[in-house]
Amino acid sequence: MAITAKDVQDLRKSTGAGMMDAKKALTEADGDFEAAVQILREKGLAKAATRLDRDNSEGLIAVAQDDTGAALVHLKSETDFAAKSDDFAKLAQELADLVLAKGPEAVAERTDAIEDLKLTVKENIDFGPVARYEAGPDSLIDAYVHGAGRTGVLIEAEGVSAEVLHEIAMHIAFAKPTYLDRDQVPAEDVERERAALLEITKNEGKPEAAWPKIVDGRLNSWFGERVLLEQGLFGDKETVSAKIGDGTITRFSLAQIG
Repeated sequence: MAITAKDVQDLRKSTGAGMMDAKKALTEADGDFEAAVQILREKGLAKAATRLDRDNSEGLIAVAQDDTGAALVHLKSETDFAAKSDDFAKLAQELADLVLAKGPEAVAERTDAIEDLKLTVKENIDFGPVARYEAGPDSLIDAYVHGAGRTGVLIEAEGVSAEVLHEIAMHIAFAKPTYLDRDQVPAEDVERERAALLEITKNEGKPEAAWPKIVDGRLNSWFGERVLLEQGLFGDKETVSAKIGDGTITRFSLAQIG
């Protein structure tokens, strides 16, 4: 019985098996779909699809950089044991290199490799953040990975030296900011926090005339925990904003395991 590409695709979707394994099973079963499924089950190759709903908060983050820009890929797994395998690390780096060359959508080109890795490590393998920054004529980009691939950072700036930019990239991995500046923080989050701080201040018995100043001070501290430009560099008094002087940080991306 002739086996078509659609037959192979349908079997892969049904079982989660790799392309070559699905094709071999169909060939062995002479095109019989149910028999091919049974063959894959008996060989332990039809289990990946049942793993899709399992937590995969571990993994590995890889970065790639050249004169054109930088890329970051978070390849997720269920355990750090799987993420530490040579095959896992090799694929993560290949994906980062591919994203650097072609853009984030290019990860789709390695679908077969992802499926094969799922079957090899018997875990739910998927993507976390995937990003690519393209260098502009006046911009500088830095890519940084920390903690054996557990944290990755991309950052772009103008008017900032390479040394300072790399230092800030390391700070991002350390301090894990959520926003670049205050304007990016949702207004409803700010108002919710302001209301909560006001109630806390009231309950402390502070004089009513002092409430606005106290709340503003505490809100500034709250921003300092979340906003990159307002954070003290590595926890010191000098802020990131002060460190870059007249320079500008355009954007950053942060990916982290756990």
